[in-house]
Amino acid sequence: MKAVVALSGGVDSAVAAALLLEQGIAVTGVHLRMLDRDDGTEARAVANRLGIECPVLDFRAELEQQVIADFCLEYSRGRTPSPCIRCNERLKFGVLLDRLSEFGADRLATGHYARVARAAGDWRLERARDRAKDQSYFLYRLDQDQLGRVLMPVGDLTKAEVRARARDLGLPVADKPESQEICFVPGDDHVAFLEERCPAAFVPGPVVDTSGNRVGEHCGIGRFTVGQRRGLGIPFGERRYVVAIDAGRNAVVVGRENEARSSSAGLEDVRWVSGKTPGAAFRALVRVRNVHEGGMAMVTPLADRRAAVRFDEPQWAVCPGQAAVFYEGDIVLGGGIVLNAE
Repeated sequence: MKAVVALSGGVDSAVAAALLLEQGIAVTGVHLRMLDRDDGTEARAVANRLGIECPVLDFRAELEQQVIADFCLEYSRGRTPSPCIRCNERLKFGVLLDRLSEFGADRLATGHYARVARAAGDWRLERARDRAKDQSYFLYRLDQDQLGRVLMPVGDLTKAEVRARARDLGLPVADKPESQEICFVPGDDHVAFLEERCPAAFVPGPVVDTSGNRVGEHCGIGRFTVGQRRGLGIPFGERRYVVAIDAGRNAVVVGRENEARSSSAGLEDVRWVSGKTPGAAFRALVRVRNVHEGGMAMVTPLADRRAAVRFDEPQWAVCPGQAAVFYEGDIVLGGGIVLNAE
């Protein structure tokens, strides 16, 4: 077996490569250059320490076309996208996975906190041992073929254990701080980023309550997401939250806390890890954000890769454009993009 390790320049992928080397697996590193300001220096430093190669592949055009364009489009439609899901699907486990033969490899390894297992003849995607770092939510679109060619070596370790292993190995990124930002958004200021790229999302329009009464004016729907409280600039006397964004009317809808909770959601572009659509409704834990613990719900598969979700208890800020991911215990069953919620 030979594996290509996607070395990001962070500690997780560095330790992933080291773990594979310890197992006697032939490893080559690859760094995906996504941004102009990233020249792959840290990834190459890791590779040098481990004694492996690390060519830099220019993925800037792919990021622009496959991820950033969609990011801007979704905000202009009044939706809140999850660019990490699209990047994983289209670039890391799409374009890069399809290029393994160029490196004489048959596996792609990453530093994701998730686990891949084989059971009853099928590949399974499971939550990481470290629940606080688990990234399975962002990976639900992986299919059986992809999972069969993917390795996620740090999924059985905690973040503390990963850092300890990196220090023991003398890896130069052992104590590198984590970034919580969207990688392509400078300073994590997505509003400034969007203002430059999609001005149509920043046309002033009405702020209305759930009864349709105009209560103010906003400076662009690109500034808002469902569940948001700050930035409305309207003195209501009591807390109000964004409960919907109506791109057709260029309106932001606000309501009370209970009105920002949803009992049901419609999903589109639904994917099933097994590759098989369930023949009947089933119960699952459904997470609507990566930081969402999840709520129990009845999931009903529908035609045209759609599904309906009805939660046992109303969930906070179920946001169109985000993913709703289904779990059975630690096992990821699938998920889809939230189309609407009520």
